[in-house]
Amino acid sequence: MFPSLPPASSPLGSVLPPAPTGPLRLAIVEDDATVRELLHQYLCRCPEFSCVAVVDSIEALWRELTFCLPPQLLLLDLSLPGESGLEALPSLLAQFPELHVLVQTSNDAADTIYQALRQGARGFVVKSATPLPAYRQALLDVAAGGAVMSPSVARKMLEYFTPVPSQEDYLLSERERQVLEGLVAGRTERQVAEQLGLSPATVRTYVVRLYEKLRVANKAELLARAAQGKL
Repeated sequence: MFPSLPPASSPLGSVLPPAPTGPLRLAIVEDDATVRELLHQYLCRCPEFSCVAVVDSIEALWRELTFCLPPQLLLLDLSLPGESGLEALPSLLAQFPELHVLVQTSNDAADTIYQALRQGARGFVVKSATPLPAYRQALLDVAAGGAVMSPSVARKMLEYFTPVPSQEDYLLSERERQVLEGLVAGRTERQVAEQLGLSPATVRTYVVRLYEKLRVANKAELLARAAQGKL
């Protein structure tokens, strides 16, 4: 499933967000012992992270969090014994409103993606399609405010864009649709700006227009609509 452990400083093939002022507190919930140990060994020796909990269930996570500072990042498996990751998301985010959640699962079905995003996840990676360094990049992107998708998930979401013109097609300009496609593909606003040769402020203006025209309040709702094929 994973390649051999690369150095924690290996380049990831894309520009990293600005380095945090200190290690980000990271919790990992994964019931597969082999996957959990690989993630533990790799991520917990990356200087950007400080692992506060590495557990196999939601119940174990709650126990660990009574003895440590709350995590800032959570790498959460959806398929867990006992309470599932999907079921736990609302209560975790209610308890820790500043928590950034990156979901991982072997199921990249559109309804699963939609439910995870609707419950507050900031990103979605597929175990079998995500090498270890990409986990590090995804967590850093989520911490920087990005909406992260594995390439296979991004492709699945983009498939929902119908070639038949819809009402939204007539409402959106060509540039607005380019910005929209970049966001749905999992890029941050800054990455979209770099790709299109625009300033971050200009992309932010397009994003605000998209929210108004598509009648969504934020990026999570935008991605949720994409997952449902309603864009």
